[in-house]
Amino acid sequence: MRKNTVRPTDIKLHQKSHVLEVSFDDGSHFNFPCEYLRAYSPSAEVRGHAPGQEVLQVGKENVNITNIEPVGSYAVCLFFDDGHSTGIYSWDWLHHLGVNQENLWQQYLERLTQAGHQRKPAKALD
Repeated sequence: MRKNTVRPTDIKLHQKSHVLEVSFDDGSHFNFPCEYLRAYSPSAEVRGHAPGQEVLQVGKENVNITNIEPVGSYAVCLFFDDGHSTGIYSWDWLHHLGVNQENLWQQYLERLTQAGHQRKPAKALD
């Protein structure tokens, strides 16, 4: 991963659609489903303390972000409505998640299937 070479120019939370929209100064723009961000939280609770210790996040289909707090000038902490709030999402991590979103999402879905978890349909939007 790159070392803080990109910075966000805009971050918008769309709570009704459960999407975090992020634009970067390199011109890239990503729409992150909250479930995706929750599944790829950089926290030790999700990633573990070493390779191979990752914890698959199941049942997060309808998770939403309730708050976003800046962490210095390099990251944000996302607060999820399931109580998770320990992931510090650096600009580089968010950019990495955006650039690799299609592959990472597929990997997540495959891991859920391998674990025998069947995703529930998303709740209807109000």
